[in-house]
Amino acid sequence: MTATQAQPHERAQTKASAVRDVRDVVALLLLPVPLLIAALPGTFSGGGGGTRRWFGGRAESQRADAQAAKDAAAASFYELDTAQRDLRISIETITAVDSSPGARKAVADFAALGRRIDEVSHTYITAVDAHDLDRDDLEPSVASKARGELAKAKADLDRVKGELDRFEQGLGPLLDKAETQLARLAPAVERARQALLAASNALDAARASGLRADDLAARLAALGPDLTKLNQGAGQHGVTETLQRADRVLRDAEAVRVEAERLPERAREIDRRLVSLRTRAQALTTRAGTVEPILSELRRRFAAACWQDLQQVPGHAATSVRQAEEKLKEAGAARDEQRWADATSLLSTARALLNGTDEAVSAAGDRLQRLNAVSKDPQQEIDRTRFAIRDAQRLAMTGRNTPEPRHARPLDDAVGRLERAVAALEGRHPDYWHFLTETEAVRNTVARVVSDIREERGAAAGHSG
Repeated sequence: MTATQAQPHERAQTKASAVRDVRDVVALLLLPVPLLIAALPGTFSGGGGGTRRWFGGRAESQRADAQAAKDAAAASFYELDTAQRDLRISIETITAVDSSPGARKAVADFAALGRRIDEVSHTYITAVDAHDLDRDDLEPSVASKARGELAKAKADLDRVKGELDRFEQGLGPLLDKAETQLARLAPAVERARQALLAASNALDAARASGLRADDLAARLAALGPDLTKLNQGAGQHGVTETLQRADRVLRDAEAVRVEAERLPERAREIDRRLVSLRTRAQALTTRAGTVEPILSELRRRFAAACWQDLQQVPGHAATSVRQAEEKLKEAGAARDEQRWADATSLLSTARALLNGTDEAVSAAGDRLQRLNAVSKDPQQEIDRTRFAIRDAQRLAMTGRNTPEPRHARPLDDAVGRLERAVAALEGRHPDYWHFLTETEAVRNTVARVVSDIREERGAAAGHSG
């Protein structure tokens, strides 16, 4: 077929095709509506078998907005729930350590926040459950309503989250204090356990050396219930109470350890003191025998006032030495029975008795020596006292035209007192002991005045500086 012949043929075929298409459309239009939709599935559904494109682009936009609001609300709900859980741990940390009014208020405020969180969470969950955004027949109005409710739920969740954040910031000081206490807990308990172990080892070492140390063993055993509670933990007994118990156990166990380690040396020290005090008692017995000859000389050479107060020294010395020796026997028995505290106490009593005896015996010999010296040359004592008075008077006048009355008066009295004591020596049987006690009293008075002057001037110099 030539090209000229083919053109009319093609035109005829095209016309026939167009007629068939029109006929098909007319036939479809004559069908009932349900059959028409079924016959043309791709025309409105987009090929998926559903009806989402029935409402056009606006419906899909409403669905997308509602879904975005749902996702945003879900994120806010998750953030609020996470923050509440974290904050609950902080509150539990505080309540485990702190029972102060501030801590109790924080717990109450957190409970109130929890109720508001429950309210907004319930509103959010209700909004989510009320709308199925995945339904094929979701209407635009329903999607719009869902978006509004979910947006409001998100705003409420964010508002309460802000309250929770501000509340958490205010917890800072309480939480820092609680965390500090908790950080101390484990080391404190461990130190207490180690102290108990060290005390037990020291006690075993003391016993191995032959010392019973029953009192220390009893003290260590008394810490057993506290150790049990420490092992049970702060969860059962509280952090604060556990910390206090750990500190107490540490202190008491350390005391037992120190005493147990010192026990062998303490026993040796008691042995040395027993020997020393027994030797001293024997020496004092010998020295006490010299008091009677001293008293005889005092009676022969000096007035009665010079020796009457020493009359009882020999008898008192003998009695005191005898009592000291009895205490030493008791101390020896206590040491043999390892009653260390009793032995120490008895040794102290014996030592006090011997000290008193020593002073009394020494006083008799010292009295005779001083009376011999002053009776031969009282001028030395007079000069010594006058020098002290003149030195104090010069100090009182330093930097002044006239002395302070409170300083001058006692110094003038001292001069008169010394003169009277010197005049008393002119009698036939002078009381040299009275003279010595008077001059000593004068020097003591002068020394107090000097001390007052120096103290006042030192204070004045400090203020002026």
